[in-house]
Amino acid sequence: MKKILTAFLFVAGSNAVLADDVAIKNKLQALGAQNIEINASPITGIKTVITDEGILYITEDGKYALQGKLYELTAKGPLDVNGKVLINKLNSFKNEMIIYPAKNEKHVVTVFMDITCHYCHLLHQQIKEYNDLGITVRYLAFPRAGMNAESAKQMEAIWTAKDPSFALNEAENGNLPKEVKTPNIVKKQYELGIQFGVKGTPSIVTSSGEVIGGYLKPADLLAALEG
Repeated sequence: MKKILTAFLFVAGSNAVLADDVAIKNKLQALGAQNIEINASPITGIKTVITDEGILYITEDGKYALQGKLYELTAKGPLDVNGKVLINKLNSFKNEMIIYPAKNEKHVVTVFMDITCHYCHLLHQQIKEYNDLGITVRYLAFPRAGMNAESAKQMEAIWTAKDPSFALNEAENGNLPKEVKTPNIVKKQYELGIQFGVKGTPSIVTSSGEVIGGYLKPADLLAALEG
C-alpha cells in the first residue's frame, strides 16, 4: 500500500507540473512564440522557457514573465545563467560547426560570425594566433541582415561545402561562393544565436555559455578566458 501511495503521489505531482507547463506553453503560443522548451530554473517558483526569440523566466502559474539576463552572483563575479541553459544545445551543433582546433587546447570558444563583417574578417585573419595560444575556434553562421540576406545563402554554400574550412578561408580571402543555397542549416544557427541574445558579430561564446560581445585580439581573448 505504501508503494502504491508513493507512486500515486509521484504521478499526481508530475501531472501538476505537466499541467502548468502546458498552460504556459499555450499562453506563449497564443502570443506567437514557437519552439517552446520549458525547464526548471535556479529560482524557486520560476520556470526557464526557451523560445525561438530567446529565454524567458515565467512564474509557475503562468501569470508573470521576465525577459533579460539572469546572473548568479558568485565569488568570482556574476555568472550568466542564460548561457548555462543553452550550452548543451550549442554543443549539439558541433557537427555543423567550422572548427579551427588548437594543438595544445586550453580553451574552446564558439563564434557567431558573418562573412560580411569586418571584425569577423579581422578575427579570422588571426586564427593561427588564437590557435597558438591554445584557443580552439568554432564558427556558427549568423547573417546580421537576416535570413533573406545574400550572405545567408552564401554561408549556407560555405557550411555545406565538401571542405567547409577551405570554403570559409576562400570567402574570407574575397573568393565568395559562386553557388548560393537555401539557408536551412544557417537558419538553425541564426535562431540559436537569437536565443543567446546575439545582436551583432562576432559574438564569442565561452565553454561555460558566457557571451563576449565583439572582437578581441588573441591575447585579450586569452586574458578574458583566464580572468
